[in-house]
Amino acid sequence: MLGQKIRDLRKQKRLSQTELGKYIGVSQTTVTAWENGRAEPSSGYLSKLADYFNVTTDYLLGRPEKHEDDQEELDLEQALDNAHSFSGKPLSEHDRKVAKNVLRGLFEN
Repeated sequence: MLGQKIRDLRKQKRLSQTELGKYIGVSQTTVTAWENGRAEPSSGYLSKLADYFNVTTDYLLGRPEKHEDDQEELDLEQALDNAHSFSGKPLSEHDRKVAKNVLRGLFEN
């Protein structure tokens, strides 16, 4: 998958393997090995590839992109994990749902 993404991005820019290799600092043979899946770029070269093609390393690796909504949900969950009711007891599941809805309403406005 990584090799195919490198190949696709290289072709979109109409670059030869040699041209890409010169920019990244590797040989044409290395680019061929990456594209054919016989080798994988180190983290340093992966970063250079991402910068050159203006994509994230997660994109190159085929990882799903994180959405802001997912992060907001995690932030709310963490805040509620640290929250306690007035009596010092952990929040019930019902109270957590209510609190999440209230906080979402506050943050959206």
